[in-house]
Formats: sequence, structure tokens, C-alpha cells
Amino acid sequence: MPTSHDGENPLEKRTEKRSDAKERRTGVLSAKESLSDKKSDQSLRPKMLAEYIGQARTRAMLEMSIAAAKTRGDALDHILFYGPPGLGKTSLSNVIANEMGARIHLSSGPSLERPRDIIGLLNQVETGDVLFIDEIHRLSRIAEELLYPAMEDYVIDLTAGKGHATRTMRLALPKFTLIGATTKAAMLSNALRDRFGFVCRLDFYTVEELALIVARTAGILSVSCEDAAVTMVASRARGTPRIANRLVRLVRDFAQYKGHEVVTEDIAKQALETYQVDVQGLDPTDRRLLTILIDSYGGGPVGIETLAATLGEDSDTVEDVYEPYLIQCGYIQRTPRGRIATPSAYAHVGRTAPGGQLSLNLQPGQNI
Repeated sequence: MPTSHDGENPLEKRTEKRSDAKERRTGVLSAKESLSDKKSDQSLRPKMLAEYIGQARTRAMLEMSIAAAKTRGDALDHILFYGPPGLGKTSLSNVIANEMGARIHLSSGPSLERPRDIIGLLNQVETGDVLFIDEIHRLSRIAEELLYPAMEDYVIDLTAGKGHATRTMRLALPKFTLIGATTKAAMLSNALRDRFGFVCRLDFYTVEELALIVARTAGILSVSCEDAAVTMVASRARGTPRIANRLVRLVRDFAQYKGHEVVTEDIAKQALETYQVDVQGLDPTDRRLLTILIDSYGGGPVGIETLAATLGEDSDTVEDVYEPYLIQCGYIQRTPRGRIATPSAYAHVGRTAPGGQLSLNLQPGQNI
């Protein structure tokens, strides 16, 4: 972690470090971007909105706003993208820059900890450019305050000297578009969030949308896939394009290793089973969590701390990394008394649900 600058709360640094640790998920199904993802995704990312698959409402809104801004010869309003990792926030930002015919400057919240960092970044921006800040919720307080006038009035206030000799200078900036991306929208201050003209949530993708992405990726990678194999890969990608692209590469490698030129449904199934990705996109840790909940605690209710201790993880990791998809699939219910395994969870791990099991009849992904 970088050395804290004056005025920064050390507790916030420790919280960020802990946040980094709990966001790391090992294995094939991690939605966090790996080094191999960075190397391969450059060729897979769409260049224009017409190539971008999914997020129909967000895409339609952007099409109208981009067309209007280009007609006026003006910069696009500032945009905030939020949602789980791997859904295309960075890709969509690059698409916006391409559509506007502008350069894009890429940065991240943790790298902008000192005033000179953000001043240097803003000094590179030219008229109409796009400034993309990933993990914008991790901006330091000082950097965030420097952004306020830059976003509102396209100026930056510089302070020189100390004490009675302190002088404030105002530096004009060209009109630009700031695009912020975050997986934790609740951690953004209200003052920063309110300065974005568009606040867009990116949702998980449907199997049909992921099938289009898998087919497109397979084509770019020169992988011949049968339609059934495409659907199988899409159905196990946890609603996340990044995971879908990773699975395509793994299935390709498996097929080449086995000496098959065409990826059939059977080959795709064998490959995914080899990498321990089951029919619902669950990995061994997901299945172990469900098995512990059912076998050790009778399906619940059980508190998150107890469940995490039995699993050998901290409660934040269970709550933020493993639970969301299990809840989305309808395998776990959160209740005031603790976590409860649903009948679907029993069926998935090959157990028989007790007849009197408590069930609140919640829809998948719905919480109390």
C-alpha cells in the first residue's frame, strides 16, 4: 500500500487493505480482473456501441446522450458506473471515448492519493477527453475535494505557500468527461455522487446475452464452437462477461489439448467439469458453503460469523464474495435470525430437504 499522506486517516488505509484482501477470490470464477484477462481482453473488448452486448437500457441512454453531445459539439456529462466486477464498466468507458472521437486517460482511485497526482492527471486532459477513474470510491479525501470544482466549473484550485503567505490560484481546465467506476457505490460520498450527471447500474447478464458474448469471443479467438457448447459455457459464467471470456479460453485450451478442432457440447462439459465449474456456475467453495450450512447446521438459520468460522473465511469475505451469487441463484436466504438454505440448495448438493424446513418464499436475489 502507498504511504499515507498528511491528513489521511490511517484507519481508512487499514480498511482499504482489508477490502483488497476480501475482494480476491481464487479460482476460475473470480470476477476480479487477472493479468491474463488484461492481456487477452484488449482484443475482445468492443470498440463501438453497436458491438457492445447487453445493458440495453444503459446503452440506449448513452446513444441518445452521445448523439446530442456530438451535435452540440460539447463534452458528454460526467458518468458513474457501478455494479459487480466484470460487467464491462471499463469496456463501456472505452466505447464512449471511441464514440466521441476522444482520447481516454485511465487511472484508479488508489493511485490518486496526493494532490499532485490528480493535478498532474487533470493537466493532461484536452477538450472533449474522457478521464476514467476506476475504484473511484477509494479516492483520498483531498483528491476528491480537488475534483469538485473540476467537475462542476472545469477549474482546479491550487494553493501555494503557508500561513499568511498562502495564495490560492485558479487554473482553468478544458471541458472533459469524467467517468467513475465502482463496485461499492455506497462508499461514495454524497457530494461526489451528486456531481455525476448520469448514474448507471450495470446488471448481471442473461444467459442469452452471455451466449452472444461467448460466440463473439470464440470467433475472435478462432475457436469453432457448436451452439450447444456456446450455451453451456454461457450458462456457467455467473452472469459475468469477464468470467464467460475466461471460460472460453479454458475450454479452447482443453479442446486443443485433447486434439479436437471443434468444441462440442460434450467437450465443453468435460472441460468445465475439469475446472470444477458446475451446472450453475458454482465452484468448490460455493458448494462447500452450502454443504456446511445444510449438514452442520441443519439448513439454518445460522449466523454469518459462525458460518464463516466453519468455512475458514472471514465474515466479510463470505458476505461480499460468496453470498451474492448464491442469493441470486436462490440457494440462500438472509433472514433476521441468520442464513437459511433453500430447497434448491438441498437439491443442488444432493440432499433431501426436510419437510418442515423454514422457507420465506423469497424470489432469487430477494433479501429481507
